[in-house]
Amino acid sequence: MKQVLYFLLLISSAKAIAQETVSNQKKNNNPIFKGWYADPEGIIFDKTYWVYPTFSARYEDQIFMDAFSSKDLTNWKKHPRIIDTSAVKWAKKAMWAPSIIKNKNKYFLFFGANDIQSDNEIGGIGVAVASKPEGPFKDYLGKPLVDKFYNGAQPIDQFVFRDKDGQHYLIYGGWRHCNIAKLKPDFTGFIPFEDKTVFKEITPENYVEGPFMFIRNNKYYFMWSEGGWTGPDYCVAYAIADSPMGPFKRIGKILEQDFKIANGAGHNSVIKKPDSNQYFIVYHRRPLTETDGNSRETCIEEMHFDENGFIKPVVITNEGVKANVIK
Repeated sequence: MKQVLYFLLLISSAKAIAQETVSNQKKNNNPIFKGWYADPEGIIFDKTYWVYPTFSARYEDQIFMDAFSSKDLTNWKKHPRIIDTSAVKWAKKAMWAPSIIKNKNKYFLFFGANDIQSDNEIGGIGVAVASKPEGPFKDYLGKPLVDKFYNGAQPIDQFVFRDKDGQHYLIYGGWRHCNIAKLKPDFTGFIPFEDKTVFKEITPENYVEGPFMFIRNNKYYFMWSEGGWTGPDYCVAYAIADSPMGPFKRIGKILEQDFKIANGAGHNSVIKKPDSNQYFIVYHRRPLTETDGNSRETCIEEMHFDENGFIKPVVITNEGVKANVIK
């Protein structure tokens, strides 16, 4: 009997060592999940990390969106087809750059669709709603929220920003122009500014697309993508201001490709871990082995600030971030 117990103990120990070895071998966490995904928005709901990306494929194949959730930033669960064109009758293709926010116990997903090239086409920025972050999401308005070009901005690449006073803003724009608009409390439309304009242009120098905003130490950090999304010059730059309306003076690049790691790093969002000073930048990039512009992967790196509040240049890695649970 002692020999049997000893033998079982040896087997158990060997399994434990093998499992530990496999665990130690998992050094690379980027990309954070499999598949071609771009334009990721990272956010936290109920102590769970969520990422909402664009399905990176031909425009005609971009007729749905997936979401991903994680308790620790390293192990991700896929939630397939949280929305598709069957739930949005006016959307036919090019469903891009989801932005989500929780408001009054509902989850509102803002998205672009159809890649319109003029005011004569149907499409633009839409809104969908669900009772859970994983959906299913249904069309909220039955039509686009923004369906025309204002101040030269193509209605794509939307970001919903909640200010300190609870006011929500829509920040969006392609074609090198960026607008901000004040949302109604129910997200059915917009509230004009004091000068009676609805869409204010806040375009910084070199802006192309992919706006994102967050607050740190009462300062408004505005981030955007520059360059061509299929080219080597794609990158992220930023500015800091005292108001969501700016003015935003470009400070410099903080995320770009590394010819040893990946190409085309850009279109980001930022997650701040609650009750901490940890910030994570979520972005997409293209593997060195790929030439197709749609071959993009979602990655995460930790983002740091210097003593003056400026963002330190982010080093893109294959390792990514370590497990980080929200307590």
